[in-house]
Amino acid sequence: MFTGIITHVGRVARVAQPDDRSDLALTIEAPWKADEVALGASIACSGVCLTVVERGDGWFCVQVSRETSARTTVALWKAGAAINLERALRVGDELGGHILSGHVDAVGTVAAIEPEGGSARWRYSVGADVARYIAVKGSIAVDGVSLTVNEVSDDGFAVNIIPHTHAHTNFAGLSVGCGVNIEVDMLARYVARLLNRD
Repeated sequence: MFTGIITHVGRVARVAQPDDRSDLALTIEAPWKADEVALGASIACSGVCLTVVERGDGWFCVQVSRETSARTTVALWKAGAAINLERALRVGDELGGHILSGHVDAVGTVAAIEPEGGSARWRYSVGADVARYIAVKGSIAVDGVSLTVNEVSDDGFAVNIIPHTHAHTNFAGLSVGCGVNIEVDMLARYVARLLNRD
């Protein structure tokens, strides 16, 4: 489980894919020493929960299945890409954002970025099947960042990004047209499931 509070921005150092086109292997640069990251640990990488299969000082490696590649932005990551990082929540940690699973619901698209006071309103387009789970003043995760929803439409939503969030996440490198990983509030999914039962 995660909270959507990004602690570091890592960089993709290497993307490798076997000749049989099976799972991707990604090496990600991160500011942790080898003994600070356990093999098998879960790390949210731009909102995608991935398992550490190798690690060393300043880097870790994850394996990405074809299913994950198909349903997230991971397939688009190239060497040098900035990745939001959050290590798994531990009992006793401060819950500063909201509860996230690291299971991406959809890939959304940055539709517009509009200055608004001292922040900026970012608009994202998503499919109607995902937008129905999003509520004004509810929580949502965009590339693993916990945010508060300010607007909802039939096929998208908008949030306000303050300068601190922009500077300390991969948002600084995003622009209109970029794909992002979206995870809706898990409570909304379960409530919808219960209400739709026959």
